[in-house]
Amino acid sequence: MSAGAAGEPLNELGCYALAGPTNSPRDLIGEVRAAEALGIGSVFLSERWNTKEMGVFAGAVGAVSERAGIAAAATNPNTRHPLLTAALATTMHTLTGGRFALGLGRGQGLLFDAIGLEPVTGAQIEDLVGLLRRLWKGETILRHQGPAGSFPFLRQEAGFDFDIPVMTVSFGPKSLELAGRCMDGVVLHTFLTDQAVRDSLAAIARGARSAGRDPAAIRVWSVLAMLGDTVPQAQRPRRSVGRLATYLQGYGDLLVRVNGWDPGVLARFRADEVVQSFLGAIDDRATPGQLEHIAGLIPAQWLCVAATGSPDACAKEVLRQFDLGVSGVVLHGATPADLAPVLERYRAIRPATVPAYPVNPGRMT
Repeated sequence: MSAGAAGEPLNELGCYALAGPTNSPRDLIGEVRAAEALGIGSVFLSERWNTKEMGVFAGAVGAVSERAGIAAAATNPNTRHPLLTAALATTMHTLTGGRFALGLGRGQGLLFDAIGLEPVTGAQIEDLVGLLRRLWKGETILRHQGPAGSFPFLRQEAGFDFDIPVMTVSFGPKSLELAGRCMDGVVLHTFLTDQAVRDSLAAIARGARSAGRDPAAIRVWSVLAMLGDTVPQAQRPRRSVGRLATYLQGYGDLLVRVNGWDPGVLARFRADEVVQSFLGAIDDRATPGQLEHIAGLIPAQWLCVAATGSPDACAKEVLRQFDLGVSGVVLHGATPADLAPVLERYRAIRPATVPAYPVNPGRMT
């Protein structure tokens, strides 16, 4: 075993900066600096359409960080013109010296219906990835007609020659097969069972082999909810019950299906009057009393798909994720202050055989 010096980069680990809802986006700056000081290898960024717009968030992280990899994980391809998505990536790539990976996700169909956007298809994402890579190599694209849209003229700069990793945040088998065909990296979902993680890796491998790619060349991150003793007791219901309930609101059918959970439980959850009363995300709007009520609707075994207990137990659970076959673990739902004792224990048990992963979270080598 190799403990490693405190602060020595752990490029196999990441964290979500300012996870969940926030009314104080400036707190992001302190979290990013604290994460780097702890040696967390990469900072992952989620997007919410209130005070967490991806371009602003990513730029802030790029400006205040010096070493950490940065992943947009994720933004949706139907909310920006391809040139704006391309420019987000090239700006971040040049700002950070190549530490940025662009993550794309399909998002929530019900939300897109509500606000008048067309749903995102796998074909659209695959087409867009091809366009982005051509733009980043300085190509001019004329009269493009494809799933991503119709574009008479697309170009950034003729002198561009950038290799920017593209990732996806996915957990459905078809989306994961697509990732294997064309993505550099994959971020799985929080609250996936061990078998669901294994099934996800198998789907990525199927897609990669179908395209003549080596599955081992794709960086795959599991996302582990950190709900151990270091998380303040008053905050645990929101970070556990509230977070899982929000996922069940948005794409519960898929999460239940890939985990092999009982769909009847999901139906009862959705039929509950308290759940139906929310017009927004439960983890953003629920009161402590509502969270207590909702906890009674979710089986305990669903919430146990997380790191819990002492810092030592949480560190061992982080290490165990690698036994499932992933090449990175995102520590989700905890602040750097919450993670510090866990990382101290992780360094003590970290095997000397951990690969020397690159800083960029979308690269394997």
